[in-house]
Amino acid sequence: MILDRRETMKALGAVLMTSTVHRAASAEGAYDQRLAELEHSGRVFGLHALTVTRAGRMAFEHYGTGVDQNWGRPLGEVTFDRTVLHDLRSVSKSVVSWLYGIALAEGKVPAPEASLASAFPQYGELWQQPGRDRLTVGHVLTMTLGMGWDELTVPYGDPRNSENAMEAAPDRIRYVLDRPIVGPPGEVWSYNGGATTLLGRLIAQGTGETLHAFARRALFDPLDFGPSEWSVSSDGFERAASGLRLLPRDMSKIGRLVLTGGRWNDRPVVPAEWVTRATTATVRLPDGRGYGYHWYTGAFSDGKQPPLPYIAGIGWGGQRLYVIPKLDLVVGINCGNYRRPGTEQSAVGIAIMTEVVLPAFP
Repeated sequence: MILDRRETMKALGAVLMTSTVHRAASAEGAYDQRLAELEHSGRVFGLHALTVTRAGRMAFEHYGTGVDQNWGRPLGEVTFDRTVLHDLRSVSKSVVSWLYGIALAEGKVPAPEASLASAFPQYGELWQQPGRDRLTVGHVLTMTLGMGWDELTVPYGDPRNSENAMEAAPDRIRYVLDRPIVGPPGEVWSYNGGATTLLGRLIAQGTGETLHAFARRALFDPLDFGPSEWSVSSDGFERAASGLRLLPRDMSKIGRLVLTGGRWNDRPVVPAEWVTRATTATVRLPDGRGYGYHWYTGAFSDGKQPPLPYIAGIGWGGQRLYVIPKLDLVVGINCGNYRRPGTEQSAVGIAIMTEVVLPAFP
């Protein structure tokens, strides 16, 4: 059933009835029974922030209260509002994609077609190993390196998890580049935060700035961002794959660039060609979604209506940035479900999208 705007705001209130909710002037209060059931049944939990933007205008937003972390460091109980930063976790990867496209246009980083050996010549002995000479920056951007890397079956926090092992290594770049080759590059997608670590280092090397400083100058400040943080590893470089913290409203601006061809207030920020290239699927994931240059593609489907395509950034703990081109819609979701299984994190995001947000925009 399609809900009108009044019913949608009732639904939003039902999910978030213990939270501070900021609404557009035309919004109505009260609750919708269906969404009340979602909350009371436990299908929606750990929700810290929700922003819904249509045609560049905030349709509604919500901020809750809950236990949070800063890249694994406990923050205790946090009351969220428009001024409180939140972890993006792996939505950071999609931000790095924009930064790489900007740096590429400035001639500061190698093109996707460039060999990885030429991008990291300082690790010359590694390139003598069979199969590594075929690796390109494009394989890094699409996570099709054909390397042994496991972030999905070993829990985060376990030293056997590849991202945790990388963080513990004395040289994170060497750790990534030295992973065993297990298949031909360019053929199979394998989730790999080490790939984003390589991109972050190439941006820093090419621009002569820290990743965060370049992000502020080239992306965040042009988009009128508020404060931001990017956690730093023991080597002094940012954790490109998962360490960014932004205000929820500013995270939504990252998604807005998908719809504007990289323009903000009619000013070019990210090259339009890069936006198209980065958000076009080049490889298919096992679950049927597509993957471009650190952006996911997929579709929402209820089996009744035609599938509704989306472009997305996805992060651990329930961080979601959904862009729905057909509806000119950007939805940002921030959650604190870091200790929940990935399937449960996904279920919360899907429930919010399909039972709260999308019914409002037929």
